[in-house]
Amino acid sequence: MTNPNTQENPQEDQHGQPLIAHLTELRDRLLRSVLIILVVFVGLYSWSNELYLFVSEPLRRFLPEGTSMIATGVASPFLTPFKLTLMSAIFLSVPFILHQAWSFIAPGLYKHEKKFAVPLLVSSVLLFYSGMAFAYYAVFPIIFGFFTSIGPEGVAMMTDINQYLDFVLKLFFAFGVAFEIPIATFLIIAAGLSDVKSIGEKRPYVIVGCFTVGMLITPPDVISQTLLAVPMWLLFEVGLLFGRLVDKPEDTSNQEA
Repeated sequence: MTNPNTQENPQEDQHGQPLIAHLTELRDRLLRSVLIILVVFVGLYSWSNELYLFVSEPLRRFLPEGTSMIATGVASPFLTPFKLTLMSAIFLSVPFILHQAWSFIAPGLYKHEKKFAVPLLVSSVLLFYSGMAFAYYAVFPIIFGFFTSIGPEGVAMMTDINQYLDFVLKLFFAFGVAFEIPIATFLIIAAGLSDVKSIGEKRPYVIVGCFTVGMLITPPDVISQTLLAVPMWLLFEVGLLFGRLVDKPEDTSNQEA
């Protein structure tokens, strides 16, 4: 007689091996992503101080004559550029990381899903970088020009380098994510969770939500709040526009008498 336990082992191997293979592939792709981040970090580290000077330029140009940024922590002159270089390496590695994610999930997608996946991945990366560029070149000069001009007379503005970095990184991330709104809107419509007409009817709530998010994320002033809220609303409209390409008409068969 054959042992029943020996008959179960081939089945367990047959079903367990694909799972092990997927986990192994996931581990390999995560390791590749970490490796590329480290490679970019090592390549950027020699210019870490220059990188910080570039990021701090929007504030330094508005500092009063005779003042400068300061470091209140003993290790801040080393740790702050180090942190900025690491975050820059992560941001610059996003296309490669998304490529690894795409390579991992692509075999499980249908052909019509693959048709939209690559353009969505490319556009999401470009939109994220566009949001960061918009924050640096359009928002930062207005915000820092406003803050440095309203200080009480006799108070010298000398910003800590670490606090400044935390502030701008939060804004970089906020504007980068905000510029992903067209992708999110398109995916909601493509997945059939809603349609263009239904989402368009909620436009007043979306506008209020954009200004609410702008109020919570940006500094407490109307200028920076508007500079985030208005692009968010316009990007929402762009998402609706492209959503018409995949909008599924409502099924009217149930409405027949």
